[in-house]
Amino acid sequence: MSVFDIITLFGGLAFFLFGMNLMGSALEKLAGGRLKLVLRNMTSTPLRGFLLGTAVTAVIQSSSATTVMLVGFVNSGLMSLEQSAGVTLGANLGAVATFWLLSLSGIHGTSVLVQLCKPETFTPVLAFVGILLYMFQKNPRRKDVGMALLGFAVLMFGMDVMSGSASGLRDLPGFTRLLTLFSNPVLGVLAGTIITAIIQSSAASVGILQAVSLTCTVTYASVVPVAMGQNIGTCISALISCAGTSRNAKRTALLHLFFNILSMLLLLPIYWLLDHFIHFPFTAQAATPLGIAIVHTVYKLVSVAIFLPLSGWLVKLTQLVLPDGKKDKTILFDDRLLATPTVAVARCHEVTLAMAENAAESISMAYGELVEFHNSIAVKVREMEEQVDEYEDHLGTYLVKLSAQAMSETDSAETNRLLHIIGDFERISDHAVNILESAEEVRDKKLRFSDQARKELAVMHNAVEEILRLSVEAFRDNDLTKATMVEPLEQVIDGLRDTLKRRHIERLQRGECTIELGFVLTDLLTNFERVSDHCSNIAGCLLEMAHEDMDIHAYLRQVRASDGSEYNNYYDYFLSKYTVA
Repeated sequence: MSVFDIITLFGGLAFFLFGMNLMGSALEKLAGGRLKLVLRNMTSTPLRGFLLGTAVTAVIQSSSATTVMLVGFVNSGLMSLEQSAGVTLGANLGAVATFWLLSLSGIHGTSVLVQLCKPETFTPVLAFVGILLYMFQKNPRRKDVGMALLGFAVLMFGMDVMSGSASGLRDLPGFTRLLTLFSNPVLGVLAGTIITAIIQSSAASVGILQAVSLTCTVTYASVVPVAMGQNIGTCISALISCAGTSRNAKRTALLHLFFNILSMLLLLPIYWLLDHFIHFPFTAQAATPLGIAIVHTVYKLVSVAIFLPLSGWLVKLTQLVLPDGKKDKTILFDDRLLATPTVAVARCHEVTLAMAENAAESISMAYGELVEFHNSIAVKVREMEEQVDEYEDHLGTYLVKLSAQAMSETDSAETNRLLHIIGDFERISDHAVNILESAEEVRDKKLRFSDQARKELAVMHNAVEEILRLSVEAFRDNDLTKATMVEPLEQVIDGLRDTLKRRHIERLQRGECTIELGFVLTDLLTNFERVSDHCSNIAGCLLEMAHEDMDIHAYLRQVRASDGSEYNNYYDYFLSKYTVA
């Protein structure tokens, strides 16, 4: 084997790793919807988590990416440690999908069907189709499909280069002795662990082993312990990613490591003892890429069958090794999620929804203080306003980071929408504090609204409650019908403000009210009307994003000037619903 063969070997490895990364990134984009589904449907049932973990890993072709995502989920509070256990086991099994794809390089035969299944036959076709989709398609999803096909073609090309350059290794006695040493269970496990930890990819490590098996004699006696070590080595990515995370996130990474170590400690002695007494006939046979994939699949299936029912015990083991200490600070966002923009966008949407619900609830609580004041409620309103401010600060920073990532067109649009909306939700909570301050003024100065003024304020408040509900639900469900109802109601609230101000002046002229109460009433009406304005902005943003246009104010002017029957029908409905006698 010459120095040029060594250079070619490393070049093939570079192509292989680049193709794996290219294909994985494209598949993550394509699997965006599935990742959201996984995020929303995680339960405490280990079996459900196992199935979801298996599916996601098979789709994105990387158990390391799945486990790193899990660390980010647990660190952000999106998932509990118990929920992550089943997913971790599923991620281990889902990784075999890649090994089976790579095993196609070992197909031999002369029939037409076999020839079509050979990578050297279909890879050029996939590469050609991939470049056509990537260069000439404007649809982002089709471009991602093209990128995934190109990544797979580069991956298989790299594997072919590696196997070709490794052919000279079989003539080196030292390399043959090295492969024989790996049949020693301890040395084989160590070799698989170290190589996989260095590369940080079990798929790449297994791919190298499969490529070597095409030209050199690698027996199953060496493959079995090396495969067990490769499963341990792949844990390095999650262990690295858990640095600086919460205690439960660190436990998630440890759970992945413990599962693979305990599987090896349990199954390797059993395999060795059985082979020692029974002498498995396959151990002395030369391994093939397909055989290596089968070894990994059988080993992972047996491991999962043993430890899936014991997943709760694995969780307790991580808690024993890493016991509770000082309470971890809640982390709203984890930068690890930026690697999977779809999941990061879903997290931002979830936090924005919590922010919206807090803002809406604080308005209701602040109005209640006008009716009957409670110090505890006043404290709660201010705490909620501070929390909404914190949400807005973190969201703004995180969304800016997220917008710099390569993401799908849908995720990019959602990121822009959230950036426009969070400011309005934050201002709504500010108006809640303003309403609370008016209630405190009424209490401190022992002021009392007339019965008629209280009834009129109740009508105004009910209208504001409904516009808040419509806005939050429209945002939560992306319900454009409810968003359409917001603007007519906002116009009704504007009319209510003018009517209530005029009626106050009439009561003032009759001596039924005071100027001091008039100032308080004006402040309340102004805050209620501005809350409805922010709701109008939110609904307008939702509708405009649906039409890929962000000129919200121009859109709202167009709607108000419209004679469309839908707008008029909603306006007439709300006008009759919120009238003052």
